[in-house]
Amino acid sequence: MTTANTGPQALTADEARQCEAAAGLLREGKVQDALRIAEGVLAKVPRSPDALQLLAMCQSEAGEFALAERSFRRALELAPDQPLLLVNLATLLRKVARVPEALVLYQRATEVAPQFGKAWLDLGNTLFDLGLPDKAAPALERAVQAQPESVMGWSALGSAYRQLEQWESAEAAFLKALKLAPGYSAGWLNLGAVMRLRGRADEALACFERAAAAGFRGPELGDAVAGALLDEGRVAQAIDQATRVTESHPDYVPGHVTLAHLLWEYGPQVAPARDAVAGFRGAVEAQPANLALTHEFARFLMAARRQEEALDLVRHLRVKTDAPGLALMEAQALDELGYPGQARAAFEAISRGPLAKLPFFLNAYTRHLLRTGEWQAAAERAEEATRLAPRHQEGWAYLGTAWRLLGDAREHWLCDYERLVTSLQIETPAGFASLDAFLAALRTRLDAMHLAGREPVQQSLRGGSQTPGRLFGRKDPLIGQLQLAIERAIERWLPTLPTDERHPFLSRKSHRMRMSGSWSVKLWSSGLHVNHIHPEGWMSSAFYVSLPPSVRQSAGESHAGHLQFGQPPAELGLSLEPRRILRPQAGHLALFPSYFWHGTVPFEDEQPRVTVAFDMVPA
Repeated sequence: MTTANTGPQALTADEARQCEAAAGLLREGKVQDALRIAEGVLAKVPRSPDALQLLAMCQSEAGEFALAERSFRRALELAPDQPLLLVNLATLLRKVARVPEALVLYQRATEVAPQFGKAWLDLGNTLFDLGLPDKAAPALERAVQAQPESVMGWSALGSAYRQLEQWESAEAAFLKALKLAPGYSAGWLNLGAVMRLRGRADEALACFERAAAAGFRGPELGDAVAGALLDEGRVAQAIDQATRVTESHPDYVPGHVTLAHLLWEYGPQVAPARDAVAGFRGAVEAQPANLALTHEFARFLMAARRQEEALDLVRHLRVKTDAPGLALMEAQALDELGYPGQARAAFEAISRGPLAKLPFFLNAYTRHLLRTGEWQAAAERAEEATRLAPRHQEGWAYLGTAWRLLGDAREHWLCDYERLVTSLQIETPAGFASLDAFLAALRTRLDAMHLAGREPVQQSLRGGSQTPGRLFGRKDPLIGQLQLAIERAIERWLPTLPTDERHPFLSRKSHRMRMSGSWSVKLWSSGLHVNHIHPEGWMSSAFYVSLPPSVRQSAGESHAGHLQFGQPPAELGLSLEPRRILRPQAGHLALFPSYFWHGTVPFEDEQPRVTVAFDMVPA
């Protein structure tokens, strides 16, 4: 039984009023005044959990984190199941980067007070910040159930749904937040971002206008507007908008990245006097202290296949800040440039640091080991990557290649090219006399969307253009009819596949699917897709809208314009032949697992090769 000398003490009415006054001063930023009152109350009632908590909050605001933690823990000894105490101590621990301990306390608060919305909200936000939106979403759902009028709760839930690519749910959550607070400018920005992801650029722009009217002034808004203008095909306006963002906010790194990508793809037509690389380099030289900008420029150079320049820049950066990500970029540049000894030393050094067990590092190291002929070591690291991230496709692609090189029969289980690659003809959409008539109308519509003068810098495409934004979801009847016809074809095919609970593709079969990305590609003469995979997909595709005569008439061993599977990227130097080559046919849909290496054989023709592609994931 607790004695009077050790148990918690209650505040008198006067002491409670003093604590309320101190809390008000703390909210006004008058920390020292609040601290004096808290210390005065605590001198009278030293075992009051409320007074100790108030003292801890004052100490935290004053930057005295160790003292604040001590006060919080004294309070918890007196009131171990007080949910607000648990949450406030967790928030302090999160502030000082002790996140695992904070998570335990947030979870405990939700257990002792299941209807305490703040505990669920803080737990969800912490999980989201850790990059775990799948775990954050259920917590945030509990938060809005407990506090249905919480604008921050609905907004956080919308952000989690957005990361999970659950666009409809994200839209509904943001709309709920905006119904509660129509002047919430960040809410309009977030809703606009979701509208753009759903392929509705016009609605996105309307949301961005509401954000501006509500007072949002950050550069994120101008950057988002540039993207939506591009999706609408207003290329010159998009470049002008991106330019204004970089001029008005020169330290805003994403703005420079957006402008560089726009100029890379569309500059040859719209702004021929402006060079993407030169412009980006000029911004970096004008801000030598902006290391984040220099880092992004190095990434851009790597994507543009200018590894020598990227390597010089990364080494310059590492003199100033030796972040693990820079070390990995240097290792990758050395690997791509053909310096295997130096690359190996760099990868080995990284393997002894904080990146050692992260899938993206393991995949990069596997790539190096494949290139240098160390296939067993490559298989071991790829297996580890697939254990850590079983739904990420890159590890499976490298593992299949390593197994093939080792003569391991599991390659055929993982990569059953005959069973898991298919070509399906879609049904003729309603209102068209024939499939050819529909394809002709679709080709005309897509031609109007292909405005780029070259391929995106980070894509597998070489010698062609790609439509911006999301193709499916646009308010376009033809595009909608194509999506419906494709979905029906997929619904017919999926039930024919076997079930294998151990298989990374077959184990994820589902009756409910969603498209996580969609676009159209126009390949010009000599154009191709280099062999690649789709890292974030599950099932990928190619729908053939229009094929040039050289592809339609190809025969024998030429395979001009054909789709090939199972051949790793040429830069790995593995000299492996494709496992299967698929002849394209207009009106047909090719489907395959996203981790299959795939690419196209070049063709020579005056007419382009036009396709629609998308990735799907189980819903």
